[in-house]
Amino acid sequence: MDFEIRDSRPIWQQLAQQLRQRIVTGVYPAGGRFPPVRELAAEAGVNPNTMQRALGQLEADGLLITNRTLGRSVTEEVQVLEGMRRQLAQERVEEYFADMKTLGYSRGEAAALVEEGRRGENEQ
Repeated sequence: MDFEIRDSRPIWQQLAQQLRQRIVTGVYPAGGRFPPVRELAAEAGVNPNTMQRALGQLEADGLLITNRTLGRSVTEEVQVLEGMRRQLAQERVEEYFADMKTLGYSRGEAAALVEEGRRGENEQ
């Protein structure tokens, strides 16, 4: 699975964001071993120190647990995983409303567009 570095945010933040999404969607399952830093860094094409910083953030978020002898694993705490999933969803919602604002839509109008899309989806 490829990493995408595409905006002006620091690379480690972009990596952390993409890894969060992989964790909450089950690509890296709860309680499962997490790939080593060097493996992830090679996959992303970044310096291992950059990836280490991203993983440090995931540990601070409570998504990863480090065991010195076994390496890292994904937390098994459902509340932590569900909380992060909801946070990521909320961030996407806010990005949507910000994008719609640049197009001249109010928050209410943007919400109505979403509802129209859902109705159209249900008709198909």
